[in-house]
Amino acid sequence: MREALVSLSAITRNVETLRAATGNVASMAIVKANGYGHGAVPAARAALAGGADWLGVADIDEALELRTAGIDAPLLAWLHDPHRDFSAAVAAKIDLGVSHLGELDRAAAASGNTFVQIKVDTGLGRHGADPREWAEIFDAAAAHQKAGRLIVRGLWSHLANASAASDAAQVEQFALALNAARAAGLSPEITHLAATAGALRVPAARFGLVRLGVGIYGLSPFDDEDSAGLGLIPAMELRATIVATKRVAAGTGVSYGHDYRAERETTLALVPIGYADGLPRQASGTGKVSIAGENFPVVGRIAMDQIVIDIGDAPVEAGAVAILFGDPANGVPAATDWANAADTINYDIVTGIGPRVQRRYRS
Repeated sequence: MREALVSLSAITRNVETLRAATGNVASMAIVKANGYGHGAVPAARAALAGGADWLGVADIDEALELRTAGIDAPLLAWLHDPHRDFSAAVAAKIDLGVSHLGELDRAAAASGNTFVQIKVDTGLGRHGADPREWAEIFDAAAAHQKAGRLIVRGLWSHLANASAASDAAQVEQFALALNAARAAGLSPEITHLAATAGALRVPAARFGLVRLGVGIYGLSPFDDEDSAGLGLIPAMELRATIVATKRVAAGTGVSYGHDYRAERETTLALVPIGYADGLPRQASGTGKVSIAGENFPVVGRIAMDQIVIDIGDAPVEAGAVAILFGDPANGVPAATDWANAADTINYDIVTGIGPRVQRRYRS
């Protein structure tokens, strides 16, 4: 058994908590990448139950999955193949994020009542219209709108979270972009710059809407404050059933390369979950797992399908449940602990949980 037990009530509660912390400004729950590994459709429904006004995904296929499931909430998709036909998205009432003139023109050519949200680059240096392109794209958007080919519903960007000074500079840039859009004759009703981190710590970046991503899954976007400090509840508990235990002598080598050798006579437990399931191989020898309320170290290299736990003299047998991460308030490791062990971020851990891991949901 490998499963990710997902608490939908935790997602709902986290949305409520984040909305309260951001002054109940309008919110967009981000459910891209299969809901950060939690399941896009269940996560979307739980987030809407918590008061989210919008849903956001990266690409149109993710958006269409939500529509097929019967979710009719306002929805934005923003990362498009250069040759993607927008007709199906427009028919499904999906707002299109557009970031350059070519995308804007293709959106205008799509049949139906097309709504777009123009993304501008305010300093992340990634997706979005460069300031030198603002006048051209805003003028073109105004012309398309006047001709009835589309409606510009929103203007948005993304913080780099590089520093307080960087955030402030991006807020200023976004305000300039908004003024330029209005000068071109546009009146975007939705303006958004901040994701979870900016929504919580950069009030000036909230504008008309905030995008809530990793926070709705109960994970902190900060290095200096954990989930509990933000009042958030981790929604995912990753667990697997121990398939075997083995008593070994001191000096016994464990896993490939024998990077680890038992320092004493001990018992090893074999857990059928590995890097093919999303456990970072870089956490070999440093990750920890909770069994029957006690945390034990992962020893030796993490393999594709399995890990080995040194359980010492604990009376653990095959069939016991090993919890790899969950809510640390319950005494188990956090996803962030695995991230730290692998020198990565908690986003990487939860989004990387593979398809062999069954998602199971509880309210």
